[in-house]
Amino acid sequence: MIRYTLSRLLSLVLSLIAASVVIFAVIEVIPGDPASYMLGMNAAPETVAALRRDLGLDAGPVARYLGWIGGMLTGDFGTSYTYRVPVAELVQARLGVSLPLTLYALLLSVVIAFPVGLIAASRRGGAADIGIMGVTQLGIAIPNFWFAMLLVLVFSIHLRWFSAGGFPGWDNGFWPNIQALTLPAVALALPQASILARVMRSAVLEVLGQDYIRTARAKGLSRRQTVFRHALRNALIPVLTIIGLQFSFLLAGAIIIENVFFLPGLGRLIFQGITQRDLIVVESVVMLLVFAVILVTFLVDLAYAAVDPRLRKR
Repeated sequence: MIRYTLSRLLSLVLSLIAASVVIFAVIEVIPGDPASYMLGMNAAPETVAALRRDLGLDAGPVARYLGWIGGMLTGDFGTSYTYRVPVAELVQARLGVSLPLTLYALLLSVVIAFPVGLIAASRRGGAADIGIMGVTQLGIAIPNFWFAMLLVLVFSIHLRWFSAGGFPGWDNGFWPNIQALTLPAVALALPQASILARVMRSAVLEVLGQDYIRTARAKGLSRRQTVFRHALRNALIPVLTIIGLQFSFLLAGAIIIENVFFLPGLGRLIFQGITQRDLIVVESVVMLLVFAVILVTFLVDLAYAAVDPRLRKR
């Protein structure tokens, strides 16, 4: 288990190094100079040069990259060109919206997908299975931003059960914020729940075809007991993979949903940073999201070893 963990940890570190180089290189080739954008088109060249020196943009790419990475390792993400405040403060404030939204959507996805996938697997070929597969295919096909606008139209404009957007802030209480995050979480969870339900069904059906399952049935166990006692545990490995990827996707891929509902999260911060040429904000937030994706993948690998003891010997 220790060797397995160390090998995955080495892969995590190498992936982070490669990702940081790619992110920095991609951001560097984005057209537009932050200093010129901040001062306007009619700014004097001397003023632009002075601001570039103040922002540290006059240094070479290698020096800027090493300074950026060194700062991130010590918790210093740099200072925003636009807001003139530490990027860490911006990330901390926006993470208070994006992280609860991600966890809320992931919880909804799991709560919906697990029973739906098990029902479809236990009734293979029946009306329930066919209906569930049809609904999940529709859930995958519908774009989440279109579904988000449909939710706003029905539940905000017509029924007036939820607000159409905005975030009151955690200082105003728990339930008002949960209410504000409900529609965005549902919009994010629908396609993920559809994918997870289909994976759950396929994994359970594959396990149910194994010899030891037939042996358990021959010993007198009911189909329900066989599914929950034997099949479910062994079917969790592909399901854990999807759950890990879904968390990463929901955290890093909520830019459109956050803009639809005017949520001040990390996705909206990235969008604002790109439009304002605030390169240090874009670099740092994207790197943070990449770190979250790679870390979740690492934790999923460890979960594999916990579920399947055979992996601990590798």
